[in-house]
Amino acid sequence: MMNRTEFMGRYHQRSNAESAFSMVKAKFRDHVRSKTDVAMKNEVLCKFLCHNIVVVHQAIAELGIEADFWKQASPVNTLTVWNGPTTAC
Repeated sequence: MMNRTEFMGRYHQRSNAESAFSMVKAKFRDHVRSKTDVAMKNEVLCKFLCHNIVVVHQAIAELGIEADFWKQASPVNTLTVWNGPTTAC
């Protein structure tokens, strides 16, 4: 028999998972259009990926969080232009 805190911890994990499924179904409908098993799996994974991106974006916008997903080694606006092969005279 589980104690109350262990039960509530597992219950909230289940509750969070059910909430996520409900949000994805509401946003992207509850059916899958793909025909093959691999395509169906990929479609569902893409739905969850899009859902996660929307949730992160919403949290950034609502909470005023500064997003820093990775450190940049060089400036963003650096552009290297290739001028074609050089010929030695």
